[in-house]
Amino acid sequence: MRNVMGSHSTALGLGALSLVLAGPVLAAEEPAQCETIRFAEVGWTDITATTALAREVFEALGYQTRVDTVSVPIAYSGMQHGDFDVFLGNWMPTMASISDPYVERGDVVRLAANLENAKYTLAVPQYVYDAGVTSVADLDDHADRFEASLHGIEAGNDGNEMIQQMIDDDAFGLGDWQLVDSSEAGMLAELRARTGHEGWMVFLGWEPHPMNTTFDMAYLEGADDYFGPDLGGATVYTNTRAGYVEECANVGTLLENLAFTLEMENHLMDQIMNAGVEPREAARAYLQEQPEPLDIWLEGVTSRTGEPGVDVVKRELGIDT
Repeated sequence: MRNVMGSHSTALGLGALSLVLAGPVLAAEEPAQCETIRFAEVGWTDITATTALAREVFEALGYQTRVDTVSVPIAYSGMQHGDFDVFLGNWMPTMASISDPYVERGDVVRLAANLENAKYTLAVPQYVYDAGVTSVADLDDHADRFEASLHGIEAGNDGNEMIQQMIDDDAFGLGDWQLVDSSEAGMLAELRARTGHEGWMVFLGWEPHPMNTTFDMAYLEGADDYFGPDLGGATVYTNTRAGYVEECANVGTLLENLAFTLEMENHLMDQIMNAGVEPREAARAYLQEQPEPLDIWLEGVTSRTGEPGVDVVKRELGIDT
């Protein structure tokens, strides 16, 4: 009997030991470099906002994060040389000339789209659109009301250059129009002044940006040859250094799941740019008020200690489940 009990106790002891050992297997299998996730940022408010969201979630899971703000070329060179793990701001197709060589060589992975249906083209106030100006082809018919002026941002910006190319090509009869170089703040101040008395104005618009919630505005069709199809449509991708998602599979799963919306980014950018809220504070507040994305982002993701990720993150952020 003693031998049987001894064997049984030994079996229980081994079973308990195996359970203890099995618990942290996931964390133990992750290399040490997975504990700290190194993000590249490039000073764009939309990417600052999305990176803040990602950092809130990763740190709630028990990871550490680090962010360095650099130029776009340095972000890619850094991923190539292992200085950065993640970059959330690969706008395509506009960044193709910079990012494609790294992707094609296998130095950087274009992992997943994190934002779709971004826009970048000419826009007008909604009341102008409702009056019948729905395409760039309609502009010259109302040249007097627009003062034959196309409002851009800072000189040398690619959007301004595309507007100037339209003028140089006399596209849509715009050859005798002028480009008004300004700045983002200057252009929006002019827009605010004109919309106050329903004045007409055509300007360079893009989304995500707080202008889309601050102003009632509409994008013009027809400029595909200059700004690209789908209203200058862009897709933003998550990029990682080569081999990162294989080394850090749990991190990789979250990065593959990570997807944002235009409404989400417009709101966060407005909080950061106009309300003066710190990015991490704005991100945390957004997730506390609208936690629904967490269920999608954290599918198949665990904490550093192996617990279900969605439960841990909601607990850490003070979200009722």
